[in-house]
Amino acid sequence: MSTSSCPRETFDDSSTRNDEMHSTIETWLEELVGEVDDAVSSEQFREWLNVQSEFHDYSPRNTLLIKLQCPHATRIAGYRTWQNEFDRHVTEGEKAIWIWAPIIASKCPECGNSLSYHDRSECEYDETDPSEWKNGLVGFRPAPVFDISQTEGESLPELETEAIGEGDEVASHLLEGAPSLEVDVVVIPLAEWPHGNARGVCQYRAPAERPLVKVRDRENSADLAVTLIHEYAHALLHGDTGDETDRSERELEAEAVGYIVGQYFGLDTSGSAFYLAAWRGDEPEAIFERLDRISSTAERIIGVVDEVSEDE
Repeated sequence: MSTSSCPRETFDDSSTRNDEMHSTIETWLEELVGEVDDAVSSEQFREWLNVQSEFHDYSPRNTLLIKLQCPHATRIAGYRTWQNEFDRHVTEGEKAIWIWAPIIASKCPECGNSLSYHDRSECEYDETDPSEWKNGLVGFRPAPVFDISQTEGESLPELETEAIGEGDEVASHLLEGAPSLEVDVVVIPLAEWPHGNARGVCQYRAPAERPLVKVRDRENSADLAVTLIHEYAHALLHGDTGDETDRSERELEAEAVGYIVGQYFGLDTSGSAFYLAAWRGDEPEAIFERLDRISSTAERIIGVVDEVSEDE
């Protein structure tokens, strides 16, 4: 993965600008596809993937319970799981987050109850012996879990997805250019950020209102700039309430736009490869299936930022 900033690309000749931009963007996307393949096969990604496989997906009901009890929660596991799987320990004095855990037991094929409840019910099923009943969900019980912020111990592997480079000017121009892109934007201090470990969010509103982009403030101005680009891309590409593009495809498009626009402004966005590898619902070549959407959106954002820059 590259760690050096990219040279700024310019398209000053108006007679060839359109063709040059399309050609250069396609080249950059080809490079991104290669970087995603490299990321997937890297040891760093495999280590990260192994850790992620230990964390469970929670039902909407449990997700709500977690957020109500611990709004900043990002990674949740049980007390013993933190110890045995991650060599981390719950910090003394931390309070558990309570969720509903499934109870799996042999259950009656007729009434769906476990044996003890079946015996107390009016169900008269007796076609098979209870010893032959299959296991299944028979109920839920309260279970304690803890967020990683409530634990200490061995560090978990992280993917270095942040952009790097000189991003102060780009971020400033992106904020100033939001009205031209028909997007409302707000930068929220870290202490007030309500969206967990997300770097930014795009909220689609009523058709008469502009999409609202919120980004978490940070010292890394290059990463702030690329997050703004990513969320602007969501606003421009996915604001239509009838858009049926699934989430992995939306993330692919937005991150590809962030990669291209970041490259154009001389920012190192090679971390996008890890980001896309983590979202990989399709083969990376799927990027090219959306080339026109990605290209036109990138060009629109580039045009607005360049216009703001020229007006200064």
